[in-house]
Amino acid sequence: MELDVALNFARSHPRSVLTTIRKNGRPQLSNVTHWVADDGVIRISITADRAKYFNLRREPWAALHITRDDFYAYAVLEGEAELSPIAADPDDATVEELIAYYRAISGEHPDWADYRAAMVRDRRVLARIRPNHAYGMLN
Repeated sequence: MELDVALNFARSHPRSVLTTIRKNGRPQLSNVTHWVADDGVIRISITADRAKYFNLRREPWAALHITRDDFYAYAVLEGEAELSPIAADPDDATVEELIAYYRAISGEHPDWADYRAAMVRDRRVLARIRPNHAYGMLN
């Protein structure tokens, strides 16, 4: 499967399963909401106290499994991953990127000041996946 085809599928199906690698080499899977930005980088909001954060810090690779609602079509995107800094201030670059993520997925928030504070309080991070391999079946 071509990477562009899989990315287009991911753009129209924002719910997915993120796979990271545990310390013991086995996979760890999490249901997530993702955003494929115009630059082709997949962004996922996570917190800095979860297994996927520690897994990605240790092993900066991830796979994203995306299915169509009827479950008969799917794409998997794999690639190198990087983590943004942990949101530390309501006006820092991580919070600004989290706002772009939120807007892309949900539109406008009713209270951006509250959202900004929550991102810092929750110790939010953006996982950025740069896909370099895709496979699946989209018929």
